[in-house]
Amino acid sequence: MKIKITRGPIASAVRAVIYGTEGIGKTTLASQFPNPLIIDTEDGSKHIDCARYVVSEWKNLTLAMAELAVDPQGFQTVVIDSADWAEKLLVEWVLSTSGKKSIEDFGFGKGYIRLQEAVTEFLRSADKLVANGLNVVFVAHSKVQRTSPPDQTDGFDRYELKLTKQVAPLFKEWCDVLLFCNYKTRLVEGADGRMKASGGKARLMYAERSAAWDAKNRFGLPEEMPMSFAGLAGIFGAPAVVAAAPDAMATMTRASAAIAVADVKKLGAIEKKIDGLLKDATATDAQLTESQWEVLTDQIQSRRAALAPTEEVLA
Repeated sequence: MKIKITRGPIASAVRAVIYGTEGIGKTTLASQFPNPLIIDTEDGSKHIDCARYVVSEWKNLTLAMAELAVDPQGFQTVVIDSADWAEKLLVEWVLSTSGKKSIEDFGFGKGYIRLQEAVTEFLRSADKLVANGLNVVFVAHSKVQRTSPPDQTDGFDRYELKLTKQVAPLFKEWCDVLLFCNYKTRLVEGADGRMKASGGKARLMYAERSAAWDAKNRFGLPEEMPMSFAGLAGIFGAPAVVAAAPDAMATMTRASAAIAVADVKKLGAIEKKIDGLLKDATATDAQLTESQWEVLTDQIQSRRAALAPTEEVLA
């Protein structure tokens, strides 16, 4: 037998997990992915104009995945919203099929082993969708968990997936990109000399791990990005608007190209000015409130993300 060796990147659909604080817009973000179907386990997509399938039982969730593997019905992305509510459906199914009242009733962690086995099988069904060219995205909530690494003398709090400790690692290992979403806050010294949180309006997503949260990606994404699909479009085979229209780019005049580059440079200059003013409490108080600064900064970051492909193409 001669082994088959391949070289270079291999095109594939994306396996993603997006998690973060409640109400930050995770479902809305996922609904912007290429032609998505949202499998709604928590009835949280009612406010979004999207294709959805609402499930309230684990059996129906697994049947939906099996059906989509046979017939994607024209969809390009399957969003399971949310992973933690799906886990609740799984617990209910395990208890109802075993005659138990609690997952702890199995004794010696056997109930959690059953959850692990069921989730492992479920992720295999997700891989069948990926193999057929469908992106699979899990949306999940976050929780603050105390952790004590063996190489540290003391523990600390960090954000983690709101899943049981036996199941969470399965999702983190399975996905190609794990994004943590949160509001941007910073500490400022108050009049009483105590540090206080400020901001909390700008929404960011993080693609690299830190001591405060889990995150990862296999696509070279920036460590920190505005919470916008523009920053993720490329990895889903859906480049941002300018890059997605090669014919339009071919007919772009020199004047419009110069305007696009000037726009990017102007935004950079505005950002530097904002950074300087934010360091001067007197200037900030005299001109705009903290919340106004946060909104303005968020808008600038989103605009830069949208223009980044233009700047790269025109460079």
